[in-house]
Amino acid sequence: MIKKLKITIFSVLLLSSMGCSNSNNTPDLNASAPTITVRLVDAPGDYKAVNVEVVDVKIKMDNESDDESGWISLNAQNETINLLDFTGGVSKVLVDRFPIPAGTLTQMRLVLGDGNTIVIEEENETEVEYDLKTPSAQQSGLKLKTSALIEEGFTYDFVLDFDVEKSIVKAGNSGNIILKPVLYMSAEVNSGIIEGTVVPADVPSMVSVLVDDMDNDDPVDDFVISAYTNDSGAFALWGVPEGTYDVVVTPTDETSDYDVTTISGIVVTKGEITTISDPIELNLKPATINGTISGLADGVIATISINDTNSTTVVTNTSGEYTMEGIVPGGYIVTIGATGYVTKEFTITLEPAEVEVLDATLVLQ
Repeated sequence: MIKKLKITIFSVLLLSSMGCSNSNNTPDLNASAPTITVRLVDAPGDYKAVNVEVVDVKIKMDNESDDESGWISLNAQNETINLLDFTGGVSKVLVDRFPIPAGTLTQMRLVLGDGNTIVIEEENETEVEYDLKTPSAQQSGLKLKTSALIEEGFTYDFVLDFDVEKSIVKAGNSGNIILKPVLYMSAEVNSGIIEGTVVPADVPSMVSVLVDDMDNDDPVDDFVISAYTNDSGAFALWGVPEGTYDVVVTPTDETSDYDVTTISGIVVTKGEITTISDPIELNLKPATINGTISGLADGVIATISINDTNSTTVVTNTSGEYTMEGIVPGGYIVTIGATGYVTKEFTITLEPAEVEVLDATLVLQ
């Protein structure tokens, strides 16, 4: 049975200004106590590795205060993890079915250590590891506020989405690279998951959806949920609020032959996994044909058409020039004609992103 939560899905990250106490307030728990699982996923970042030291995860129940009382340790394993390992739907389990008291979960804190590093590929293609300066995280946890009703006998799954790209800051002229974590929190039972595959699988891509957090026309409160495909082309978007989405697939290599591809009308239901059954096939970058048609009398317009599925047709301007854009790469017969002139045909092959210049001279019949 899936328990549906009514919570504030995506929580604003608050940097706690107080130290993390080593003492934990853990009430007595019985066999029917609810349990909690906390997983960490990433949003993309253009680095070779981002290694963070996770010390613990803590929660507060029925307590919205900012003091250090009431924190409950979830006994997360103290380890260093590479955030960029979590692509293609892979997540890191920080807490696995840990028993907690019933009530309202009001705050969650991710406690980081100081063993954080980043690996960057330099211009000469060598990989260099740098320390990540974390002045806030060394002395305090990363606190997120929510309001989730926790009832006895149920298991609750929470996802922490660590936005790598927004979390790395280069500090002015000092040369320091600073970790200022940006996190979003969601409960899977009050959101859904979109999963699927992208082909060709050997074209690394970022898959994303745009979430209108407040369901209005103001883009300020919108945010993007994204994930990279893995080596098999698989992906999973965690913590997507209920709704209908356009899934956008963007090849990470801008010089690739493949273009941004969008699949519309993907419906997400809270507590469910939406699987896109057919692989998302990346579109090749469209080609263009342009040129000048000469030999025409003043005021005569030529027509240029190709034998694609849409029988795409354009006409020349007053100077005899034309442009035909958005053509799927492949082989075509181009037909050029004008009233009273002999029609000409050309056989061409268009490569992705190619601009084919095709000029012609028409003669009277």
